[in-house]
Amino acid sequence: MTEQELAQLIGAGLACEHLEVTGDGRHWSAVIVSPAFAGLPRIRRHQLVYATLGQRMHTDEVHALSMKTLTPQEWAEQS
Repeated sequence: MTEQELAQLIGAGLACEHLEVTGDGRHWSAVIVSPAFAGLPRIRRHQLVYATLGQRMHTDEVHALSMKTLTPQEWAEQS
C-alpha cells in the first residue's frame, strides 16, 4: 500500500479538511482534520479512522497507524 492509497481510503470514509499520510508501507503516521471529530474523545476519533480501513487493519495490510486527529478548530489553533 502507498501513502496515496491509504489517504484515499481514509478520505473516502471520512470527510477530511486536511489529510497527511507518511510511512514505509507497513508503519504509518497520519494527521487527520475532520469536523466529524467534534466533541469526541481521542479513542472515538481513532475508532472512526479505523472503521474507514475495515479489514485492512486485521489482515496486516496496515500494520501500524499512528494518528493525530483534530477538528478544524483545533487545527486552526495549532497552525
